Amino acid sequence: MTLYFLDFVLFAIGIYALVAKRHIVKKILGVAIMEYSVNLFLILIGFKKAGVAPILTKDMDLVTFIKTAVDPLPQALVLTSIVIGLGTLALMVSIAIRLYERYGTFDMHEINRLRG
Repeated sequence: MTLYFLDFVLFAIGIYALVAKRHIVKKILGVAIMEYSVNLFLILIGFKKAGVAPILTKDMDLVTFIKTAVDPLPQALVLTSIVIGLGTLALMVSIAIRLYERYGTFDMHEINRLRG
């Protein structure tokens, strides 16, 4: 239960950085922190204490396998999420670079004032 609470705290830190900060790079870091906390939550859902890899062998009976095997679906979802997150992070960074080239600052309030 403590791990879920700490994961929620990590997600809240990401939301705080996204909402309260004015610097674009800090907002991007907030989105990345939120993404990592969601990935951690998915891994925590599939976690079993003393779990084994989901590989059925000949010496293992089916009942023991079902009780001890870790669910591989959250792991596959997290791997997919990491790839998608990398793509969105690269897109956010490239947009931030273009905004800096155009306005000369990363401050959102300054960009809104200069846009006029």
